[in-house]
Amino acid sequence: MSQMPQLPQLSACPTCEEPPQSGDHYCDNCGADLTAAAPPGVAPAGGASVGGGVPEPEDYPPAAPAPAPPAADPRAAAALGAPGASGAAARTSGGGADPRVNGGAGRPRCVACQEGTIDQDGYCEHCGHAQVRERDHMERELEGVAAASDRGLRHHRNEDAFSVSAAPLPDGSPAVVAVVCDGVSSATRPDDASAAAAHAAEASLRAALPRGAHPRQAMSEAIVAAAEAVNSLALEPGSAAHEEQQQRHQNAPACTIVSAVVTPGILTVGWIGDSRAYWVPDDRTAPAARLTEDDSWAAQMVAAGLMSEAEAYADERAHAITGWLGADAYELEPHTASFKPDRPGVVVVCTDGLWNYAESAEEMALAVPPDARSRPLHSAQVLVGHALDGGGHDNVTVAVVPFPAPPGRAGSA
Repeated sequence: MSQMPQLPQLSACPTCEEPPQSGDHYCDNCGADLTAAAPPGVAPAGGASVGGGVPEPEDYPPAAPAPAPPAADPRAAAALGAPGASGAAARTSGGGADPRVNGGAGRPRCVACQEGTIDQDGYCEHCGHAQVRERDHMERELEGVAAASDRGLRHHRNEDAFSVSAAPLPDGSPAVVAVVCDGVSSATRPDDASAAAAHAAEASLRAALPRGAHPRQAMSEAIVAAAEAVNSLALEPGSAAHEEQQQRHQNAPACTIVSAVVTPGILTVGWIGDSRAYWVPDDRTAPAARLTEDDSWAAQMVAAGLMSEAEAYADERAHAITGWLGADAYELEPHTASFKPDRPGVVVVCTDGLWNYAESAEEMALAVPPDARSRPLHSAQVLVGHALDGGGHDNVTVAVVPFPAPPGRAGSA
């Protein structure tokens, strides 16, 4: 859903003179910000659309591309570290000393040129290199669930967010929760919107499930709580919407949401937007399934019988979403569904940064490692890598939830 602005074509990077590829936001060789070199008076095109009007074309094809060597990661590899560590963690470095050294006024120096200091937006004031942020790469693992999120190879920040946790049901059995949100890049503060929604939904579910609320009712209430959290961002003092609190602001913070709750014998999902949940059984001779239906232009065309799925998702309007969380959203209608799988497997909860490279349930099942239920964090890492190897054109976030939930004590996380 998040899309990279289209830039005027430059013949060479202004920092290292490496010829950039078409549409690059940063130089693949040195990481310099190419937007700073745009000709005067030429503005980048807009981002994603959230219903109404014709959106800008997607910057990646809807179908998975043929395997090819991945594009060079413009981030400083040494500052990211290897993606193999487990445990509850949100990482931006691989351990050891911070490669940055203090700059003027106590600010760190650039990891790329080692000369410029870093401005408040996280860019080097000398070479324009984007610095590593806390949300560039995050991972978390608990008993019964794991998630990973990555900025991808083309975006300047990660506008996705996730939250995973466990809570005890009234009988003491565990309920496992995973929430994934994708910020709408054409809206203001999409990263704040996704983070607020993920936190609010998780908190709501962890409060409702121990009280004995039915998982579908708890899920619906959690999505409403997430919507209220995102709406409140538009009314904060100093925000663009604060001056007109009685009116819905057209460009208010916005995001999508998808969530899964696994309780003994029951799998419940809830969503608004085009982030998805998939069911992948351990027995790969059994069919996998997509558990959610997109709130998008393409899904509407298919549902109305006006286009085939292949035709709809090949259209440039395919990813224009028709449902989202935000002060300018239409009437809030949370989607929920419950299932009773007859065999063990995993639930894959993800943003379109992943499913654009594994769109069908069959393609997703092929991408999920066979030992996903016993190694959920490793599987989340593999799926993030699958998206990056495919091009990494968007932020990518995925949670892997084993079903049934592992026995044991569930508690706060």
